[in-house]
Amino acid sequence: MPESATSYLTLSPLNDSEHIHSLCQLAEEGDSEFLHVGLQVRGSTAVAHQGTKVLLEAGDLVFCDPVRLRLLPLGDGCRMTVFRIPLRHLGVSESDLRRLAGAPVRGGEGVGAMVSVFLSALAAGVEFHGPRIGDRLARGALDLVTVLVMELLAEENETLTRIKEFIEANLTDPDLSPKSIALARHISVRYLHKLFQNDGTTVSQWVRQRRLHVSRHELSRTSNQRLTVAAVARRSGFTSPSHFSRVFRDAYGMSPSEWQACTWSVLESPITKTRVAYRRKSVLTSDAA
Repeated sequence: MPESATSYLTLSPLNDSEHIHSLCQLAEEGDSEFLHVGLQVRGSTAVAHQGTKVLLEAGDLVFCDPVRLRLLPLGDGCRMTVFRIPLRHLGVSESDLRRLAGAPVRGGEGVGAMVSVFLSALAAGVEFHGPRIGDRLARGALDLVTVLVMELLAEENETLTRIKEFIEANLTDPDLSPKSIALARHISVRYLHKLFQNDGTTVSQWVRQRRLHVSRHELSRTSNQRLTVAAVARRSGFTSPSHFSRVFRDAYGMSPSEWQACTWSVLESPITKTRVAYRRKSVLTSDAA
């Protein structure tokens, strides 16, 4: 591979009897953050992802940290080649790439198939007719890896969105838990926690925040003036009224009953009633027009 191409991609072989060794001594001045993409060249390798073991076959890819990733080569002659790519060429943050750690990609479908073909040619050391062709191949591989990273991150965001929609639809279920959520969405509990961790929160914190939001809305409704705090707690998914009162006060600085009384006093004030009547009249007038 020509030197210009290696300024984007450096190769390291990994098999069952070797540590990672660089195939070329490239000075990557100023680069301290890298994306590592493993290409299964021969045989099969088991990799842990989302709490389960995934089998990589020849042509498959895996985003990895070569130092921390636990690989289990299966059989003799198993070989993986690791491509190291400086993050500055990808336009994504290190925190985003941490979300992909250990993520396997099938080399026989979608963008993964295109990336696998390009990287396989580079890993095989194919001789090109002139350095410009090899350099273009490396640039093409780099662009495809970038697209693959963006696609995987988008898929993860979509997965998290669907999980949140499921939680929203089941907030009133007192048995809602990380285990039940993971089971309903057909993922591992470990991966569920990872998704919310990448989003800057935890599963329990997000569920509690949504339940508090629902309960605050229920306590503010004038139609619920006769609804007790305990009843609102149950309708919001809290099993213990005392626990509900405690977390409500921690979140909003007052007890549920104080919030309820404060809201009603504001809604029942003459000024508020006048404003509501005026807005209602304006709406009716605009509708008639």
